[in-house]
Amino acid sequence: MKNEIPIFFAINNKYASYLDIAIRSMIANASKENNYKIIVLYEDLSEKNIKTISELQNENFEIVFKEMREGLESITDRVENRFKCNFTLTIYFRLFIADMFPEYNKGIYIDSDIIVPGDISELYNIELNNNLIGACSDSSIQGIPELMNYIENAIGIKRHEYINSGVLLMNLKQLREEKFTQRFLDLLNKYHFDSVAPDQDYLNAMCNGRIMYLNESWDAMPNNERKIINEPNLIHYNLFQKPWCYDNIQYEDYFWNYAKKSPYYDNTIEFKNNYSEEQKQQDKKAFELIVSKADIIPENDITFKKVFESGEQVRV
Repeated sequence: MKNEIPIFFAINNKYASYLDIAIRSMIANASKENNYKIIVLYEDLSEKNIKTISELQNENFEIVFKEMREGLESITDRVENRFKCNFTLTIYFRLFIADMFPEYNKGIYIDSDIIVPGDISELYNIELNNNLIGACSDSSIQGIPELMNYIENAIGIKRHEYINSGVLLMNLKQLREEKFTQRFLDLLNKYHFDSVAPDQDYLNAMCNGRIMYLNESWDAMPNNERKIINEPNLIHYNLFQKPWCYDNIQYEDYFWNYAKKSPYYDNTIEFKNNYSEEQKQQDKKAFELIVSKADIIPENDITFKKVFESGEQVRV
């Protein structure tokens, strides 16, 4: 009997086309010695997009769709409805996967702005031991002084230990045993930490010391300050480094190779051609806002680092 590998994504209509392209790349390169179950958690996804993506299924790949809110209801009830903050649920959804899917002891979460030139089963087969997650250091922000300061003086961890949450190998069994979801909700509702990357910052603050650091080829991110990784296993077009928005993005050839095989190709080309100077300026301002926010947060009265140093049990 073949091993079943669960792989989680979360999207809405905006990212449906990129998920189609991502899954195409994954199927093309995955070992046929396994079965794969792609679980798409969604908000606002059309029946047309569900049908199109579902057509990628084959004898090794099953694709199922689960509405986000439906899966989260059981969690909020079980912890006495302490999920009371006013925010978009999708920001934090990956932190609930362990409790939403108790049938799995291990799984992969990936953002949809990716391409997988490698065999995804090799990622799954990495042994996590007692670690809660496996992930790569966030190379997309290396070299930005304000963000490095934020990592060390707001999150309270070493800069090279700060992981990107767009690719996660998850020890779901261990996360449940450690009551990770409940501990996250307790922290969230008690402190309402101001943060630059909400889910990512909670994962870093809570899991530091119990993270398996993966080879950077499993989360290769465009960054002109770093050398291109030869033969990447997984490419993650993080932040604003999207080949469907801009020219001359590192690793863009990988994306277009699979995009050309997708029914969304024409729409993707049209989107890129119509990506305006105004939109590019908005991207620039959005990134500047992230950096300026990161520069301020370490001075807040309440930060992950200050709460941790006060003796509060932040780490799992």
